[in-house]
Amino acid sequence: MQSLQGKTAIITGAGKGLGKAMAVALAAEGVHLGLIARTASDLEALAESLKAINPDITVAYAPADIAQYNEVKSAVASITAALKTVDILINSAGIFKAGGILELPVEEWEQVFNVNVLGTYYVVREVLPFILQQGKGDVINIASTAGTKGNAKLSAYGASKAAVINFSESMMQELRKSNIRVTTLNPSTIATDMALNANLTDGNEDKVLQPEDFAFLVVNNLKLPQRAFVKDLGLWSTNP
Repeated sequence: MQSLQGKTAIITGAGKGLGKAMAVALAAEGVHLGLIARTASDLEALAESLKAINPDITVAYAPADIAQYNEVKSAVASITAALKTVDILINSAGIFKAGGILELPVEEWEQVFNVNVLGTYYVVREVLPFILQQGKGDVINIASTAGTKGNAKLSAYGASKAAVINFSESMMQELRKSNIRVTTLNPSTIATDMALNANLTDGNEDKVLQPEDFAFLVVNNLKLPQRAFVKDLGLWSTNP
């Protein structure tokens, strides 16, 4: 197992949910962090708490809507100026919309794809050159079990996550010869604000996946020896 101490990671969707939980877990491992989310106040509060967890790490953050390429470019430029290098990219930002094909407004269908698919691509395009400079690194893309098969009322979200899965597979095939490990993680429902607000779960901690469970998985995946990586993985609640 390799140590994560002193490595640098950029996390999107860091203000809440899975992104926040992963930031906390990586801070405890001594990872310097670059945080991107839409809400500046969430980033400010998280940065303070991360420095309290580990005063020795550098924490940089920049608010951005990842569906806007110019905002992504500006945020990544700001963060990389502070971090200097990037070893790890975690694409966690995403939105959820449910509704029938004729029920969900066109604008909302497009929004799901703009954030979940184009946003992921925009961030990869801007951050990947920094990882390539290191000669090795990790990209973790958060998709969903919803992207592995179609579901009624989930055409927008499911199709967007299917696109992320396919994009990640293409990245993996393209980048592994550059010593970059690309992992696709497909969680089922986790008790995040997004899932709770959409009434996808009651958040019962005794039965339902929690963000900290997912963060544990991510940290230990990153600790694998450089010669090995997990290509894709599903994480499910045992008995929700």
